[in-house]
Amino acid sequence: MPATGRSYIIAGAGIAGLTLALALSRQGATVTVLERHHEVQEFGAGLQISPNARHCLDTLGLGEQLDRIGLEPQALDVFAQGGTVPLVSMELGQVMRERYGAPYMVMHRADLADTLYKACRRLSTIDMIFGVRNWDVVSHARGVTVAVDEANGQTRTSRADAFIGADGVHSHTRLAMLGGPRAEFRDRIAWRTLVPYDLVSAEVRPARVSVFFGTGFHLVCYPLPHRKQVNLALFMPGKAPEAEAQPQPANPGPRVDNILTAAGATWTAWPLYTVETATWWRGNVGIIGDAAHAMVPFQAQGAAMGIEDATVLAALLAGTESAERAFSRYADLRRPRTREVAALSARNGRIFHLPWPLSIARDTVMQIQGPRAHLERLDWIYAYDAEAVAGQAG
Repeated sequence: MPATGRSYIIAGAGIAGLTLALALSRQGATVTVLERHHEVQEFGAGLQISPNARHCLDTLGLGEQLDRIGLEPQALDVFAQGGTVPLVSMELGQVMRERYGAPYMVMHRADLADTLYKACRRLSTIDMIFGVRNWDVVSHARGVTVAVDEANGQTRTSRADAFIGADGVHSHTRLAMLGGPRAEFRDRIAWRTLVPYDLVSAEVRPARVSVFFGTGFHLVCYPLPHRKQVNLALFMPGKAPEAEAQPQPANPGPRVDNILTAAGATWTAWPLYTVETATWWRGNVGIIGDAAHAMVPFQAQGAAMGIEDATVLAALLAGTESAERAFSRYADLRRPRTREVAALSARNGRIFHLPWPLSIARDTVMQIQGPRAHLERLDWIYAYDAEAVAGQAG
């Protein structure tokens, strides 16, 4: 059942919100996107798009653009603390295409956001309002009424079939409209930076992801050929969200030390917050992405879960007679999966940072399992078909 004639308002022009706007427009709906900033802003640096998310984006016609802005790594090399050669090289590349019908890619977060934004701009059915100061939503039997305070001080009032908050980890929609909890700081800091590839070419191989383990830290590196840069993400404990000094992991080993030297004092601290809420919707108001289930990034699935959310919810809104019923089915379908992925991510964070001698057992198991064990272990993530899931439930 197409959504022609239906209209939706989305708060947040991030990856989840823009994916939802495109998916709803593809179903025949008209969409308005509200954004507090004056332009699309995606902070951080790199992100990984696994096949489960890539399928969703390909369905929106973005495959060629993603191939231009991303890298399809051939393997993920894992290094023990101080190691100079990989413990194991987990196969990616062609084996991912053959098994899942889509590539595993890495790219800059801002490049993906820009690709989604430009795709939205090409469609007359999507309106985007930037510099929004505030919004207020009233849910009623036939939809929602939304009052928007615009950048120029004027207030616009609109009616729509539903309102969706894709407004991130500190979601106003979750807090103010659904009465949900505040995000919780998880005593971890993600230190992020980009460096020219030439500065670290001796340590970071050109078509691979490199992960360096250490006691109390791990470092993820991968090239971004589109930018001639390397994305660096260093994860360490943090006692408070406000980090002032630059990161200094203990006993990093020669390869990591060389990378840290190349990065210098360019690191930006991003405190890691998580969200656990039982309330994903109420009436004709719902939430997706980090607003509903922000997780630590130790399985590289945060963006992918938001993309999946958008795909499932768009199909349900189009194929269900009421937004309330669509939201109810969406929450029932997505909550167990995102909870399981979040739990896996949290476990990974503990395993990655194990001290000696526990780290010896971890490293030995990884070596014994070999280069394709992750395909079986993570098949339930990568083989997920968001459109099929929504179709079966619709």
